Amino acid sequence: MALKEAGCDWVIWDSWSQTDIQRYHDGECERKWKSFHGSPSPITEKTVFRMARERGYKPNGRLRIDNGQLGWEDTITADTADNCKLLIDNCQFPQIVDSPTEQFALYLRTLFEPDDHVSYVVESWQDKDGKWKPSRSGSSDRTAAQLLAELEHYPDDLGAVLGDWNPEAGAWIRFNAMDGKGAKNENVTSFRYALVESDSMTEAQQFELYQKLELPIAALVSSAGKSLHAIVRVDAKTCAEYRQRVNYLYDFLAKNGCSIDRQNSNPSRLSRLPGVTRGGRMQSIVATNIGRRSWADWLDFAEGVSDELPAIVSLSEYEGAAPALPEELIEGVLRCGHKMLISGSSKAGKSFLLMELCVALANGGSWLGMKCRQGKVLYVNLEIDNASCINRFINIYKALGKDESELTNADNISIWNLRGHAVPLTELVPKIVRRIKNEGYEAVIIDPIYKVITGDENNASDMAAFCNQFDKICNETGCSVIYCHHHSKGAQGSKRAIDRASGSGVFARDPDAQLDMIQLELSDEMKYIIGDSGATAWRMESSLREFANFKPINFWFEFPVHRVDNEHLHSCHTQGSASANLEKSSKRTSAEERKLGLDTAFDACQENGMCKLSDMADFLEVATRTVKRYVQEFEDEYSFKNGIVYRVE
Repeated sequence: MALKEAGCDWVIWDSWSQTDIQRYHDGECERKWKSFHGSPSPITEKTVFRMARERGYKPNGRLRIDNGQLGWEDTITADTADNCKLLIDNCQFPQIVDSPTEQFALYLRTLFEPDDHVSYVVESWQDKDGKWKPSRSGSSDRTAAQLLAELEHYPDDLGAVLGDWNPEAGAWIRFNAMDGKGAKNENVTSFRYALVESDSMTEAQQFELYQKLELPIAALVSSAGKSLHAIVRVDAKTCAEYRQRVNYLYDFLAKNGCSIDRQNSNPSRLSRLPGVTRGGRMQSIVATNIGRRSWADWLDFAEGVSDELPAIVSLSEYEGAAPALPEELIEGVLRCGHKMLISGSSKAGKSFLLMELCVALANGGSWLGMKCRQGKVLYVNLEIDNASCINRFINIYKALGKDESELTNADNISIWNLRGHAVPLTELVPKIVRRIKNEGYEAVIIDPIYKVITGDENNASDMAAFCNQFDKICNETGCSVIYCHHHSKGAQGSKRAIDRASGSGVFARDPDAQLDMIQLELSDEMKYIIGDSGATAWRMESSLREFANFKPINFWFEFPVHRVDNEHLHSCHTQGSASANLEKSSKRTSAEERKLGLDTAFDACQENGMCKLSDMADFLEVATRTVKRYVQEFEDEYSFKNGIVYRVE
């Protein structure tokens, strides 16, 4: 907004934004730029400079202790970490403004509305321990607007506005607005702020901790003693709500290692007044408006509800400029930055299939006939030993007809062998992110997940939390995450592909693409054709979120690779399916098994006690005449008329 107000072009903002690779979206800056239509009180470049100074930026690499004014051509740079640490450790906090009257004026403008009555105390007395304390209730007869007007009239004499104070004692001010009739809690008219102060921590420690905890600090004041006074927004409507919020704030600070003075909890409490001297030092403002911008915003952070969550946006922002969809990593199946699950039975060759996918991605080739985008991929091996893993990759290259001596584009495949070093996924994910972020990877393949699973596999809540870890990899690295899981126990042929993975249904709902592979029953003729090769036949089915489901893919697993079959396997039945059982029973002429297949088909397809003959044929993957023959065989329990099958009562 400041750039546009200054007459600059949106390209300046866009170029700067591109340095944040993870959050930058092409076209977003230009679209938002056009939505800035000006304001009676516009954001200007001065606002940017003030915000920069408040957050520790220094022009030309030097800390400004003069009037703090920056020119348009000045460079805003952050000091080095060592210099910043030295600054904090030595408590050389920068003064936002030098003049005592400007210090007090800034405090008034930051904390008070023009009509708010301001209560302050300049009189003091010394107790038997030598400590200076405020005497009487002080003055509260003037509003913030009246005080600011007098400060303009006496720009070089704060004492002419407030009265003289003891330079050894300093002065005090109440940070909440009062009614002008007293200085007790019942005289408070707004419960906006609370005081956070610690005498058991150094100023440097307080400053560092308050920033780390992102307290919504309106003004941070050096007491010219041992502590910083943080005036924290609590935005309470009543005194009762104020006390509740202050107690929550103090408890939160205590839990996070901040030992604070709980005697500061009342809303009429006095704090140090900036601009006056105390023991040879000025009570001064260190910073204004740092941390979170409101109590509600900070509470989200404190409770971990929506810390760093994306903003809520209106659909109208995308009118005529819909965001571009991510590129397809596997054509028609998976987009970049999305998640894919491959499920299958034990010893189905899932690891070989995933390694083949690595090779396809590395070379921009095809995988089971599906085109892959070329890029770097990380294969996280959790199950087999290092030597076996490497040899499998080399054998796959050789079997695919690639030159084993060259291993084409093998530098695009990174392997992380973690057998014997596996940790729960919650611990593994940060390590993965740290190692691959900004390294140009397109995909991470985790094989298999049972090695790193956390929680009860059959508990939906546990598995939802577990699967959220894959989202963290996607969101923080931009990579696609591909992982594999095993089938549940028992025959799988009668189940839908989406329901075969072991455990909670979350595994079916969470990924953007779920691919399931199941073994096929081979006829005697097919077994004769393959001979002693040891090849097994498989079918892959899909459940896709971004694309239409593809036609099931039939393929052979001929160690060590899988080869698509478009000729022989389309008529084969999946193991354990009703059609396979019916075919077996028919060949063995077992009436009991044929009856079981017929019962299964009727129960699956019937509606209100009747079922279409064609639906049962489709379910059993046989001709309608075959179903009709078996219905006739069991006519004591089934009958059909006009293509409808009935169960005999």
